[in-house]
Formats: sequence, C-alpha cells, structure tokens
Amino acid sequence: MAPPSNVPKPGRTLLALFAIMVALAGVAFLQGRTTPKLGLDLAGGTTVTLTAKTESGKNPPASQMDQAVKIMTQRVNGLGVSDAEVAKQGSNNIVVNVPGEGQGRVVNLIGTTAKLQFRQVFTVADGKPVTASATPTPSASPTGKGKKGGSASPSPSTSATPSGSASPSSSATPRGRALSRALTAPTPNPSGSGSAAPTATPTGSAAPTAVPSGLPTAGAQAPAADYTGVEDKAVIKQFEALDCYNGDRRAPGANDPNRKWVAACDQKEEKGQIAKYILGPVRVLGEDVSGATAMPPNAQQGQASWSVSLKFNGKGARQFGDVTTEAYKAYQTNPSSPQAQVAIVLDGQVVSAPSINQGAITGGTASIDGPPDSFNQSYATDLANVLKYGALPLEFKQSSIDEVSSTLGADQLRGGLIAGGIGLGLVVVYCLLYYRGLGLVAVSSLIVASAITYESVVILGEGMGFRLSLPHIIGLIVSIGITADSFIIYFERLRDELRAGRKLRSSVENAWKRARRTILVADAVTFIAALVLYFLAVGGVAGFAFAMGLTTLIDLVVVFFFTKPLVALLSRTAFFGRGHPMSGLDAKRLRRTAPAPSGAAARSTSQEV
Repeated sequence: MAPPSNVPKPGRTLLALFAIMVALAGVAFLQGRTTPKLGLDLAGGTTVTLTAKTESGKNPPASQMDQAVKIMTQRVNGLGVSDAEVAKQGSNNIVVNVPGEGQGRVVNLIGTTAKLQFRQVFTVADGKPVTASATPTPSASPTGKGKKGGSASPSPSTSATPSGSASPSSSATPRGRALSRALTAPTPNPSGSGSAAPTATPTGSAAPTAVPSGLPTAGAQAPAADYTGVEDKAVIKQFEALDCYNGDRRAPGANDPNRKWVAACDQKEEKGQIAKYILGPVRVLGEDVSGATAMPPNAQQGQASWSVSLKFNGKGARQFGDVTTEAYKAYQTNPSSPQAQVAIVLDGQVVSAPSINQGAITGGTASIDGPPDSFNQSYATDLANVLKYGALPLEFKQSSIDEVSSTLGADQLRGGLIAGGIGLGLVVVYCLLYYRGLGLVAVSSLIVASAITYESVVILGEGMGFRLSLPHIIGLIVSIGITADSFIIYFERLRDELRAGRKLRSSVENAWKRARRTILVADAVTFIAALVLYFLAVGGVAGFAFAMGLTTLIDLVVVFFFTKPLVALLSRTAFFGRGHPMSGLDAKRLRRTAPAPSGAAARSTSQEV
C-alpha cells in the first residue's frame, strides 16, 4: 500500500533549499561579481556640489530648491538602493554624495534638468557654421524634387549637390536613430506602400525617408538650407552661425519653452556628423508626460535598440495629435520636407527627430529610440528615469566635485564586525551548552542564513544598485537575534512535547504546528516595522530598515526549509531518536527539570509513553 501523501518529506525540502542556494550562487557568478558592493562610508565615493542658476542671479526660492531635492531623491531611488544622499546646503546649493568610483552617470542623471519639449522641425543641416561660399541664395520657387537643400533651388552648382543627387546615402545621415519607430504610429501606412518601414536612402521615388536629405557626404560642400516657413530672421542668423562641433551643443535659448523659434543641435554624433535644426514653437511640454518606461528591443516590430515608451495625459495627447497631424500632412505633400519631422528636445538638445510617415498619432503614446550602439539599456533607463519624475524647477551647474575617503568607515566597519563576531560567538556557545546536540542545528541554521544573505546582497548589488553600508551591516547583525528567536521558539515547543511524555517523532510535528504560528506572527511584526520605517525614513535609517526586512524574509525561508526539515531527519537517527544525554532531547532529563504532571495529564502521559 502506498504511503499517505501528507507524510513530511524533509529530505526533499532540504534538497530544494540547497538547489536554490546553488542557483543564487550561479546568478552571482553570471553577473560577474562575487563580493558585495560597498556604500559611501565603506568604499568612499564622489561628492558633487550643484549650484542653482537663475536669470536674475539671485538666490532661488526655497520652495524650488526643496522641490529640486525631492526630484533628485526620487531619481536616486529610481536607480535602486544605491545609498546616495541628496541634501540642500545653504540657499542655492545641493550636495550629492554618490558611493563608489566612476559614478559620473549617476551624478549627471541627478543634475539633469530634464526639460522635455516637442517641436516641429522646419530646417535641418549639418552642424558646421555656414560660410558665404557654401550658402547660395535659395530660389523662391522650388523644383518638384523637394523643398530642401540642393533640390530646392537650381542656382547652386553641381559641387553643392553630393554624388550628383540631392539625396545623400544613408552614411551621410547623422540622424540614423531618428527612425519612424521613434514615435509610435497607431495606424498602418496609408500610402499603400508595400512596406511600412522607412528607408534612410531615398532613390528619387516617394518612399518615406527617416531624415530629410540635405546633409552632405564627407568632403562635399553643404547645399543651401531651406528656410521655408521660418518667420524669425534672427533665428536664421543664429542657425547659420551655430557650430555643433564645438562646445556642449546647447544653443542659446534652445531650452526656453517661451521662445517661439529656436536653433538646436543634435544630442549625439552619428558617423562623424552632427545635425542642427531650426525648430518651431513648443507643441507639447514634458509636464504633460504622465509616464516613461525603458523598453527592451522588439525584433518582431523591427526595433533593434532599447526605447523609452512615453504616455501623455489628456492635454498632452491632444497636443501631440495636433503636431503629428501637421507633420503627416507635410509628409504627404513632400516626403523629404523637414516639416514632416517632430523633434524631441531634452535640455536644449535634439534627442530624436523622426519623420511622421505613417499617419497622425492620436493614441496618447510615443516612443523614443535610436541605434543600438548609443541607445542602449543604460541610456534608455536613465532617460526614462529623468522623464518619469519630471523636470527640475531650476538649472544647476557643478560647482565642485571631490572624492570621499573611506578611512573612517573602514575603522567603523572593523569595529562593527568584531562586535558582530563576538555576539555570534556567544550565541553559538550558549546554544551548544543549553541545547547540546540540538545546538548544532541552530548553528547550521545561522550558517545557512548567512550564506543566503550574502548571496542576496551580491545579487542585489548588481541588479538594483544595493550597496552595503554601516546601517545595512547593523541591520544584518540584528538579524542574528531574529533568526535565533525563530529556532529557539521551535526548540522549546519540542522540549515541551517531550516533557509531556510524547515520543520524539510525533513531538517534532506537533511542536512545529504550535511554533509555526508564533514564528510567522513575530516575523510579520518585524517585517511590517521594517517596511514602514523604510518608506518613512531616508538615508542610513532606510538602509537599516531594508537590511532588517531582507533578513526577516530569509529567516522564514531558513526556518521552514532548513531548521524544521533537519530536526525531522535527525529525529530518525539513533543518537537523537533514543534521546542520548548529549542530544539535548533526553526525555527523562527534560521531565526531571519540569513539574510533575497530575490527574488526567499524568494518565495521558503514562498511556502515550
């Protein structure tokens, strides 16, 4: 006859736990890291002072500084538990402490203003300043080949038109990432073309082009820019004098949403070229973006790079629908028209300028993407993070940047580890003296809990930026007591069963049923306290709460999947099963130390024995 299905199988439970531990170790090795990342107080790091800039030169309002600190803190938390600190200093400074070396990415992310704008493109050209010899006078009546560059005017010589054609090859396009995927079109291509995907190499047909032609190939003279529709002569002069190859590529006024016309540079260099643009009025502001998420490549949709998915609120959705409608009408009139593009401007630089060639976008969503080499997971995650929490109310400049030494933290760590080692040693000695052989189960439980905690800290360090700091270590040391409490509750319940005269194997299960609820309630209270403390506190206190909550969960795993199954297995051995005096489960010795039962309890005990 088959054994009952509800019979405990402690061996399988222990094997499952060890399999999980091996899997965690494998994940750590695959991540390429086997030691925890250390926080600012243990490994040193970088301290950056950001100074607010105002147009008047006066100190900014305190409310704007507080808002900036709040947004920066949210951006830090968006990167994970990285132990970075953001604090206001004085009336116009914010100090950012970032643990570890090479944290320029985090510092730049925190200090990025993140003012997002959507503007329609009116002119696009190579980012070099326009010289008199390379600026022929455009004709008032364009030819049928398009409105832009050499194809818009018959007056330039053939030297102004690369390769004998007004359309450069794809290698001449510095905006290779500005594909139609950069904006999500909800409708199929209405042009009836067999392929909805744009091509960056027009061949004289009406095929859609991701970027209007007009940028010269290497060594060719730039054709004349097309200023059709541009109403501001001052911005044309600024555009012609703008040099995107020299400086930080932030054209004056390009980040001002109140300016109707602006000249702006491309954010990145593509194949040795940088584009510059004349952009029309702001059509959608970043304040109308209600959500931003980094998305991995999607081969089924022809997307080879990471992207940032944007979701607009009601106002933003309407405005975005209007500007894409106008851009699509311009594309239908002339596929190579720059007005068929909508530029996505972040902090005065053009992140992407896709051509709207698949219909107006009225679904309230958009997607920013680019080539895999530049638009990778790190870039997409950072961009989504700064857009998600909104733009800073002020612009900041880096006043100073200093490296922080970890000497003091290392001394404190050494003292903390010594204290933790002494405490752990005392717990081990007490368990062995009081519980004897059963104390080995307690020591083994502590070792398994320590191993799982170590593996978790390593994996979290690589996966979510968790850095081990002094508050975290304090939380981990406190967890020694939490773990000890759990198996002491179980052991005492087990000894109570034996004192009552019950057999060991039945006592193991009865004691577990009685101890399990107590352990769950105690750990639940601790975890809730850690959760509340983590969300209400900041800095080191939040780090302490995170470590305590993590180790509380690990304690439950160890008690349920190691301590109890191990006791069940040991109860089947002769040493523990027969109650050896050194096992800690000697029923006679336990009954001698307990008050003698009387009445019905005594009769029940004698019958069960």
